[in-house]
Parts: sequence; C-alpha cells; structure tokens
Amino acid sequence: MAIQFDENGVIDNETRPFVPWETAGGFMTDVFRAVGVPEEDAEICTDVLLESDRRGVESHGCNRFKPIYIDRIDAGILRPVTELEILKDTPTTVVADAHDGMGMVASRRVMEMLLEKASRYGLAMGAIRNSSHYGIAGYWTTMATDRGMIGISGTNARPSIAPTFGVDNMMGTNPLTFSLPTDEGFPFILDCATSITQRGKIEFFARNGRDTPAGMVVGRDGRAMTDSEAILKALTEGEASLAPLGGIGEELAGYKGYGYAAVVEILSAALADGLFMKDLTDKNTDGSRRPYHLGHFFLVINPEFFSGEDVFRKKTGDILRALRSSAKAPGAVRIFTPGEKAHLIREYRKNRGVPVGKSLQKEFRELRDRFSLPYQFPFE
Repeated sequence: MAIQFDENGVIDNETRPFVPWETAGGFMTDVFRAVGVPEEDAEICTDVLLESDRRGVESHGCNRFKPIYIDRIDAGILRPVTELEILKDTPTTVVADAHDGMGMVASRRVMEMLLEKASRYGLAMGAIRNSSHYGIAGYWTTMATDRGMIGISGTNARPSIAPTFGVDNMMGTNPLTFSLPTDEGFPFILDCATSITQRGKIEFFARNGRDTPAGMVVGRDGRAMTDSEAILKALTEGEASLAPLGGIGEELAGYKGYGYAAVVEILSAALADGLFMKDLTDKNTDGSRRPYHLGHFFLVINPEFFSGEDVFRKKTGDILRALRSSAKAPGAVRIFTPGEKAHLIREYRKNRGVPVGKSLQKEFRELRDRFSLPYQFPFE
C-alpha cells in the first residue's frame, strides 16, 4: 500500500500485519544459511534487505528475499559463497571481481576498503564486475554518511530501459545514488532509478494484484502497458521496455533519463572491464540459465579535505531547510527533501517491524516449512 504523510510524519493507516525486526532478521538469516550462505555474509544480506523496508523501499526489501536471492541460489545462477578477488588496489582505487557471488557481500567489503582510503586521502573510488543484485544502492552510500563522508554509487542491471526513440530494452534501471551528511538527524539520500519506475516496483505491483500506472512501460507497438504480470513476462522476453526518466521521446526530456542511464552503464562496466546491456541476462544462447554478471561502482568523498566536515554538514542542512521552508503549492501538506520520507518511515516502523502482505506471508511460511525452522509469525 502507498505510504501517506501529513505535517507530522507518516499517517498510521497500515492494515498489513507487522513482523518484528528481530524475527524477520533471524528468519531470513537462517534461510540464507540453509542455502549455503556463510553466517557473517547472511547477516550482511539480511541487513541490506531489512534496511530497504526500514526506509519504506518495499520493492527491494523482504519482497525480494525469495525471488531474487533464494530462488537464484536454488537455480544455480547465484553463488552463496562470495569469493571476492581484488584485481587492482591502489591508495585511492579498488577493482574487484565477485565471481557471481552475493553482490551485497562484495559491495560491503569494497565499501569498507574505500572508506578507509577516503579517510586517509580524501577520495576513493571502486568498481566490481561479475556481481549480482546488491540491494538498494542507498545502503552503500549511507555507509559513507555514517562516517561523515559523501557516498555515490550506481549499478547496471538486466536490460529493461529503451533508449530515446527506441523500443528495445537495452539498459537496466541503473540507479545513480547520492548520500550527503547533514547537521540534521538524517542524511540527504537520493536513491532512484534512471527509469520512471523499476522492475522491482512492477514485481511489487504484480505480487499485490495491482496494475502498473499507464506511461511507465511501453510495448513493441509503442503503446502503454498496464497489466503487471504481462509486463514482467514481456520485459523478460524483450517485448516491452521501461520508459527512462522523463518518458518516451524528447517532449518531456526523456533523453535526460536515457543519458543518465547510459552514464551508469558505462561506469558500471568499463571501469572494471565487466559486461554490459544485452550480456546482462540470465539466458545462454541455448536457453539455459546463467548468472547475471552485474557491475557496480562506488565513490567516496571526504568533506574534511575540502571545506571541512562541520562546514559541509551545516551548509547542506541550510540548503535543505531553505527548500523545506519555501512556498508550498496550494493543497500541499509540506515540502520534503530527499531522505526525509525514509527517515520518517524508519521512525514509524522502528517499534513495529516489517509490514507483510499476503504473498510475502505465503513465501515466509513455505521457506520456514522447507527448512524446518522454528518460527511462528504474527500473521498466523
């Protein structure tokens, strides 16, 4: 369901049952372990997924636990044990190969290296090839803000966006994400795809029996598609494409979203000499399945080497406060700045847990029973 806000924060209209964070976290960690993910790595993967739900990004949280991770491990296209190979390591750069292991684990290790480098030298950048889905990009960028630094990250993905004036799904949703430290109680976080929507959002619509709003997806005939189940099938078969930010064509500046998606594609592939676009599918020429071989990039900037951390935090906070205090449109409740809604949702859900819809309830029960895990969920 859509999360609504008023001048005081999140409106309490949630009708789905909540699963406590500790219960959801313990359960998913145990399932990850049951399919072969080492315990420490399982805890990392679980935390990334739960962080999505803490921020209200349900398309990348528990809803993706089974289909994106467990099912792919079962299918043999995602390796539960991540053997990260460092290909190049300099005082300010890292290039790594994840060898088709857990993208979240590989990203955690590379980001830890980059944070240490940036703390010493002011700037650090890294890239990973042959990886897998790494969760919300904002998880990695806020690892930087937790240390008082700026984080930037992006990743390519299986093809779903058509270039301007095209109908062939060439590039992934390719998020370009920024997190900046502030003097407020939460950082600035801009974490969004370079398409109007992302495949995970359509998966969320499909799982909850909802149509995709018209204008987000275009079929081969150039017409909008709205049937979420049909869209997912058509995207896989190359018969539909997501519109880039701005939309199809140039009238609403769709070329801008197309251009940003291309930037992320290049940085995710070229810096680490990885694969790109049509090579990022899970199908071999004979129809058999294979790993996705995704690429990610990360940039960490230390404000202490520029204006200083305190100055940067206050200046950033001043800018955000000025934006929020500017004149509102008639009927608008308030003006938000990037990262603010995620903060409000986190506060609302902090003592409640993860809201779990019927389809996710079914998956939790199936996984529990499959691995004979001793969990009783609140929705039972």
